[in-house]
Amino acid sequence: MATQIITNLAVEVEGEGAAIVCVHGLGGSSNTWTPLLPVMQGYRVVRIDLPGSGRSANTDSALSIAQMVEAVATVCQHLGIASAHFIGHSMGTIVCQHLATRHPKLVLSLALFGPLTCPPDAARPHIIARAAKAGSGGLPAMQEIADTIVAAATSQETRAEQPAAVALVRESVMRQSPQGYAQSCLALASAQSAAIERIEVPTLLVTGDQDGVAPVKAVQEMAARIPSSRMVVLAGCGHWPTFEKPAHCGAELNSFLRMAA
Repeated sequence: MATQIITNLAVEVEGEGAAIVCVHGLGGSSNTWTPLLPVMQGYRVVRIDLPGSGRSANTDSALSIAQMVEAVATVCQHLGIASAHFIGHSMGTIVCQHLATRHPKLVLSLALFGPLTCPPDAARPHIIARAAKAGSGGLPAMQEIADTIVAAATSQETRAEQPAAVALVRESVMRQSPQGYAQSCLALASAQSAAIERIEVPTLLVTGDQDGVAPVKAVQEMAARIPSSRMVVLAGCGHWPTFEKPAHCGAELNSFLRMAA
């Protein structure tokens, strides 16, 4: 395993074979995908910390989903990746959907966890308010945000029975740069849907039955719009499935990659 800095992004690359490119969500990092690494053996796995997230540097200008899309495409170009399987979580699923429509030759398949096309209009002001809180409140604000996310975005079962998963979600958010997190919030708040009807590659959509960010009904509507898609609902799971249900996510991803290969 080796970490590289590519155009100011921290990128972990390991393994050999067909490429899998991993794109985390808001408050995530390359470690969003650590629980799924065992089922990605035999592939060249590329885990990117998006601009302003994880170990990647903050940007001086405002972020957008379009910038994230092009940042991921640039990393692929730098690494000589002409085509890859893409897996994404939450905001990263939006990035992946836009990649599939803007760079269709690059995308072999999509495995999307906690997927959404864009935030509902009612949620956008709350995301903007979170950006303001992170940007002005610094580290104490990030702790408050992390505790709120644990309470609202993990399942009842996770909070009661999986303290390690709760700690992972909390640590993932708390370790973000407040300024970078604020910029990412604003990018998500202004995100627009890709033309997902044009996605022609095999697509896996995985959500939890207690996921309030990617609720079952909304993911069902996504599945109806993406021609070659399959939807899976995980019981007792919130919006952080790779932490809350790693074995189930791994099994679904393994089966999907075998089919999409």
